Amino acid sequence: MHKEGKVVPLAAAIDRGARTPLPCLPVLLLQVRDKAALQLRQGLQALFDNADDTLFEMADKAFERCDQNLYFEAMRDLRLKRKSIERGFLDTFYDTFASIGKVDPLGCLGETQSAASKAQLERASALEGMVARVLSRDGIALQQMGLRLQALLDRPVAEQQNPVGPAALCGYFLEAGRNLGVGLRVKLVLLKLFERYVLRDVDVLYAEANQLLAAAGVLPELQPAPRRRAEDRRMSAGRRPANLEAQGQVGADSAGQAFFASLQALLAPSRGQIAPRLQAVAAAQPISTGDLLRLLSHLQHYVPATQAADDFELGQQLEQLLLRVSVRSGTRRRIATADEDMINLVGLLFGYIHNDHNLPPSLRALIARLHIPLLKVALLDKGLFSRASHPARRLLNEIAAAAIGWEQGGEGLRDSLHLRVERIIQRLLNDYTEDACLFAELLDEFLAFSHDERRRNELLEQRTRDAEEGRARTLQARLRVQQVLNQRLRGRVLPQVVVQMLVQAWSQVLLLAWLKQGEGSPVWRDALATMDTLLVSIAPHQACEQLLQQVPGLLKALREGLAGVALDSSATRDFFQQLEQLHLRACSACVPPLADDHPALQEVRVAEDIVLALAEEPACAPLHIADGFAAQLRQVQRLRIGTWVEVFDEDDTLRCKLVARIDSNDRLVFANRTGMKVREWSTGSLAQALQRGDARVLDDGLLFERALASVLEALRQQQVH
Repeated sequence: MHKEGKVVPLAAAIDRGARTPLPCLPVLLLQVRDKAALQLRQGLQALFDNADDTLFEMADKAFERCDQNLYFEAMRDLRLKRKSIERGFLDTFYDTFASIGKVDPLGCLGETQSAASKAQLERASALEGMVARVLSRDGIALQQMGLRLQALLDRPVAEQQNPVGPAALCGYFLEAGRNLGVGLRVKLVLLKLFERYVLRDVDVLYAEANQLLAAAGVLPELQPAPRRRAEDRRMSAGRRPANLEAQGQVGADSAGQAFFASLQALLAPSRGQIAPRLQAVAAAQPISTGDLLRLLSHLQHYVPATQAADDFELGQQLEQLLLRVSVRSGTRRRIATADEDMINLVGLLFGYIHNDHNLPPSLRALIARLHIPLLKVALLDKGLFSRASHPARRLLNEIAAAAIGWEQGGEGLRDSLHLRVERIIQRLLNDYTEDACLFAELLDEFLAFSHDERRRNELLEQRTRDAEEGRARTLQARLRVQQVLNQRLRGRVLPQVVVQMLVQAWSQVLLLAWLKQGEGSPVWRDALATMDTLLVSIAPHQACEQLLQQVPGLLKALREGLAGVALDSSATRDFFQQLEQLHLRACSACVPPLADDHPALQEVRVAEDIVLALAEEPACAPLHIADGFAAQLRQVQRLRIGTWVEVFDEDDTLRCKLVARIDSNDRLVFANRTGMKVREWSTGSLAQALQRGDARVLDDGLLFERALASVLEALRQQQVH
């Protein structure tokens, strides 16, 4: 289900944090950017959903074992780095849009292609062909968009500066996939997929952008680009089910059948556990897969709620139904061997899910209710095991990914996400027969729902991240101001009024200068110089001529600085009156005795370190790295933004996500699923918590893939032993 509207850079915001400031762009241009980002993200998702199938087919067709291993390793690497590539692509896209018309997004790409190696030349040739095909189809629409952007921004926007140009989009993709450990052949395959699933539909992006800009009055007189491309797409879409999609599904199903056939020998020891009394009868006839599906559809409507799930055992229920069928037909009936193997395989998958502590218990109980619908899908379409884009497989993965942050406590479980998952599962139990389109429909609805929820949560995460980074920066500034004050005051004997002014008021001048301009700025240096001049001016035995030359500039700098921090006017007046007395005393050959009615002019020794009233201690003091938790320390250092951690408190558990890494004072900030800050650790303290078992890092990888890999490993180990 396509859903238009304003969107924000969701996945990018997690990793990017406040690294890139929000662009000062017109609202209209932000709407163009967000629409484009939504379409590009959908295209990338389609690319990765189909990359598995493509690489699997290429591995299946490869004759050499090394080539097969190459494609299988590429599949694994792509699965592991999919999220980071999507985030990197959108990060670069947003950064480039923020500098539209100022920066050439192809600059780094051109440098990469300047080398003359054979691999780079081949890749450059493929890129040129892709870009040329897009320009030949959609060049007019792209030119019109460039003209409208130029008119809107009132500055030149060359074709190579357009952040949605085909070459720029290819550059984002290459930059995001720079760390992929795959060879040139696989990279060329990925580029072909990028052309098919992202560049193929950029004319829609250009048309929507032009329509939005023209409707807002930006060059409305330009004639719309020809619609031939849209007609071509409809024709190719009409042919695709008969050619590409149909062939892809048939290929995926045949690959799934081959995969399942390779597992049947491993599943053989588990045979005979379902309806054992009937399986043992030699004369028993197997029921057809269609009859088995009808029995499962009957049982599907009696799946209990999560509270009574332990009372429902699929094997026992099937045995009772087979007994009824045998009595009615007068012939012993059993489940066919292949169908029994599939039942056992799916049972093992749900057994893994039931014991997977990376998932909240409430989610495991809900997913357990999908056992029969997923079993029916597997019996009908073995492509479930070979096709990562299968709607049933994707729905399971998306639900698990969205709900990983559910807390295990009783409060807050039945939130909107929990209710949505419950409705999806109940809909499948009520309505699913043998049509996989229901899974596709529910997947589209859930993706639209989770997109909106992620948008809200990530906005709160961004606020938390900004607040924590601002807090860290303020703390760093205060510590620096404390340092310069102690360097100049500690151990000296100075008039009390000067010490009070420097600590209470001038420290705020220094703080603002550090925060706004930075430590290397002239404003910071001038504030330090003014403080140094003040200290020199009140020292005794000075030449009056030199002091008279310094005082006017000093008083002006002091007044401007104190005005900037809004010091009380009466306090400012009193300070300057007392400073005048200090300057007169500094000019005297001998120091007169201080009057009792001016205690502020008395001198005091600054014996201890100055600690500003608002200064904070670092989150945690540096810890000695013991050998016992060096491995956990390395694990914490490798944590990426967005990683989930489960914390074990005395009474309950808490799931929280890493949303900010503050390097300046070694703080890791964690927020709950709604984006609110709930925990804060230093690197060392989190490593100690992991070692003690007070916390653990959760695996947020794709659920179906993790379950299948674990089941395969267990079956192989069982065969070995």
